[in-house]
Amino acid sequence: MQFQVVAVGKLRPALREVCDDYLRRLRRFVPVSEHEVREAGRAPSVNRRRELEGEHLIAVLPTRATVVLLDSAGEAWSSEELAARVERWRIDGNVCAFIVGGAEGVSSAIRHRARISWSLGAITLPHELARVVAVEQLYRASTILRGEPYHKGVR
Repeated sequence: MQFQVVAVGKLRPALREVCDDYLRRLRRFVPVSEHEVREAGRAPSVNRRRELEGEHLIAVLPTRATVVLLDSAGEAWSSEELAARVERWRIDGNVCAFIVGGAEGVSSAIRHRARISWSLGAITLPHELARVVAVEQLYRASTILRGEPYHKGVR
């Protein structure tokens, strides 16, 4: 199994530092890569922006990946439920690609490509922060599976 985080835009330095820390930690458990695609900020409309960003995202997705879209309309999982999914993905052995769209959301092509939609909850998060939270949760799920103390105290 391998994880890919595929996201629109670059992280600001403070968030980049935090994300890199969790990516480094996560790599102890699973190979993980991150792909940032450029924002389509100069597109003439919101729909065209989503389409262009969707094309950029699809271009870097592995052909046979299990695609998980971070989406406020998706399923919300507890950390333990995410850990159980991570274990199933590990057994399947596929690349799991986690898509974080841009500020305007994602195209219908991305929604169609995603097998699973994952919501980080009912709160609204900027897409940059959502990426950091998602990577932290993948790390947390991995520590749960290994019985490490990072998740201790949460019941």
